Amino acid sequence: MAGNVEFLNQLETIIDERLSSGNSRSYVNALVTSGLDRVLKKIGEEAGEVIIAAKNGDKDELLNESADLLFHLMLVLKSQGYAIGDVVDILVKRHDS
Repeated sequence: MAGNVEFLNQLETIIDERLSSGNSRSYVNALVTSGLDRVLKKIGEEAGEVIIAAKNGDKDELLNESADLLFHLMLVLKSQGYAIGDVVDILVKRHDS
């Protein structure tokens, strides 16, 4: 399981590549270039879907919607010049306190 966490770094690299490609057919590039409001709207939608899945006790839906939420969170972080590692650093600092 711990090795799978490394995939977040790989995913971030993929996101970087898609953003720098300028390919308008790329979902990542198209969403981010459409503006911050669109990316934030996706985060809101995905968060709502996570809430509903958790409330309904649907494991598969909860995990899938959580993946969507994390992915879109990574997009907004990247669009603002941050990385998932910046968030992890804060979690580590909080744990160490």
